[in-house]
Amino acid sequence: MNDNRVLTTDTVRFHNQSGMDIPRPDQARKRRRRRILYSVGGLVAVVLITFGLSRLEPAAPLVENPWPDTVKRGEMLRQVRGNGTLVPEEILWIPTLNAGRVTSILVLPGAAVKADTVLVELNNPEVSQAAFDADWQLQAAQAELTNLKVQLATQRLNQQASVASAEANYNNAKLDFEVNDELAKAGLVPALTLKQSKTKAGELAKLLEIEQERLKISADATTAQLAVQEAKVAQLRAQLQLKRQQVEGLKVRAGIDG
Repeated sequence: MNDNRVLTTDTVRFHNQSGMDIPRPDQARKRRRRRILYSVGGLVAVVLITFGLSRLEPAAPLVENPWPDTVKRGEMLRQVRGNGTLVPEEILWIPTLNAGRVTSILVLPGAAVKADTVLVELNNPEVSQAAFDADWQLQAAQAELTNLKVQLATQRLNQQASVASAEANYNNAKLDFEVNDELAKAGLVPALTLKQSKTKAGELAKLLEIEQERLKISADATTAQLAVQEAKVAQLRAQLQLKRQQVEGLKVRAGIDG
């Protein structure tokens, strides 16, 4: 019987297990070089620090109590910094004369303002239209007043002319009566003619008196009519001023300095 056997030979490697240190001269050289570098670096640092200190200026001498004074009681301000939101100590509500839509904000919170500084502008079409209508009504009333003055002046001139005409007629009739009276005394004018001239002079005298009274009444009527129209103009002017104040009130002002 043949056995096929393979004989292998294992190579046995032997290590040095004696425990002895192997000398390494390069490691000692590196450590010595590192010590030299550290020493040189420290020496350079000391030299640089010494040179920097020598360049500094000498310190100022101490001065004791440079501003002598007496301690006084008063307000001491202290500034404190921190995160947060500024809250006003006092809130002032500013009312408006009329309601309106805010069209522009002219001043932001925290800004310094004067009493007449405009903060907000409002818009109200009804208020603006009312002021416009009041302006036109005032202008119309003023035109009527001017026209009335012209008419009354014309009427007064006509009345004065009537008085002057009546006075002239009366003077002529009076003169005729006086002439006829003298002629009648001499028997040159009949009594009927004298009577007619006397009657005419009397009628014209009454007519002159009526015209003079009418002129006086016309003057009083003129004063009354002008007073009524002037009162209407004054009323419309006051209404216009009120409407303009309402329009101006759409500009909200601060009211006080702050």
